[in-house]
Amino acid sequence: MPTVDLATLGWNASFAEAFEPHRVAGLAPARVATEDKNFYTVVGENGDSIAVITGRLHLKKGNKTKLPKVGDWVAVTQPAPGEQMLIHAVLPRQTTLSRKLPGREAEEQVIATNLDVVFVVQALDSTFNLRRLERFLVMVHEGGAKPVVLLNKIDLCEEAEKEVAAVQAAIGPTAVIPVCAKTGKGTGKMREYCVKGATVAFIGTSGVGKSSLINRLLGEATQATLEVRREDSKGRHTTTWRELIPLPSGGLVVDTPGMREFHMWVAGDGLEGAFQDIVQFADQCRFRDCMHQKEPDCAVRAALAEGKITEGRYESFSKLQRELGRVKEERKQHAYFVNKRRSTLGTKAWLRND
Repeated sequence: MPTVDLATLGWNASFAEAFEPHRVAGLAPARVATEDKNFYTVVGENGDSIAVITGRLHLKKGNKTKLPKVGDWVAVTQPAPGEQMLIHAVLPRQTTLSRKLPGREAEEQVIATNLDVVFVVQALDSTFNLRRLERFLVMVHEGGAKPVVLLNKIDLCEEAEKEVAAVQAAIGPTAVIPVCAKTGKGTGKMREYCVKGATVAFIGTSGVGKSSLINRLLGEATQATLEVRREDSKGRHTTTWRELIPLPSGGLVVDTPGMREFHMWVAGDGLEGAFQDIVQFADQCRFRDCMHQKEPDCAVRAALAEGKITEGRYESFSKLQRELGRVKEERKQHAYFVNKRRSTLGTKAWLRND
């Protein structure tokens, strides 16, 4: 059986160093390609296998972010014929793409891990939303991956060059690539990021053309696609789960389901990365914790008044800053009640055993 070169799966010296204790214990490295409830498809030197987590990892189900996710490197057993592969540990993640789990609970949902580049896809049609694009960029920056904006369906936009220039001016130094999944125009620049060993992901709302663009990378219609509804330009979900897919170029791609909601989870450097134009003025504010509202000597408000920052850009920054503040408080409350519940359950267990 031919062996798989781990370097083509994204293996590097940092992962090798982190894996060393597991190697000494007789385990092997593998990467998670799919996650389906309690079962995982992992790919290692001997190809792909179905695996489950050990009892020790199972105990971490209270914190789902600690469980294996698509893109994770894990330490596994090499099972004998007929035996099931076991995942013993998850290696430290180099990058993470997360969002707040939709709903009331202040919990993190890990979308994918160990990504080098995240393509944020929007269509140049009636669904284009600059504020939504900024939101995606904040979380990509926060997770540590490199964001690249793909403006798809340029064939449907009468003034595509003007629109692309406007987006580039609005989001600063982040790369913006106009593409057309239907004709293939612009996809060559997209391929430049998909080199051997690199892992890329596509995120965006339904109907923007993520799967069609991935098919361009694959060279075949592997990912199912559906037409958007003509009456409202809204897309329908075609990708229903996350999957790590090898590319002919030697890289890997993660397709993600369309996200109607992308709630902020946490952002420190991410907010700064996505709003570098505002941050350069924020550094000049009188107070380090300035919220750029009514504080005296606020350099951001001064820049806004002078036209150096647009009103829409400022409002978006302020809104995301407030949202992150609320999420931070919700996380504190959630952690308090979780710890209180665990403490109560622990006391009851102690009384039962007394």
